[in-house]
Amino acid sequence: MNNEQKGMRYPSIDQLLDKTTSKYRLVMAVAKRALEIEAKKTTYMEQPSNKKSIGLALEEINEDKVLIK
Repeated sequence: MNNEQKGMRYPSIDQLLDKTTSKYRLVMAVAKRALEIEAKKTTYMEQPSNKKSIGLALEEINEDKVLIK
């Protein structure tokens, strides 16, 4: 399913806030994972909806491929 079918912002902030106790932790985790994706040019998603590293990091967290400590 592509982004147009899911809306402009996938995954939504409401879905992601269930993954951590604070927005700050979420932002830090997404930023760190996005940098890793940029450096390694790889993702844990088989068929991601997003193309940019931030979107990929958000998807990975939403799908529990990356856990926030």
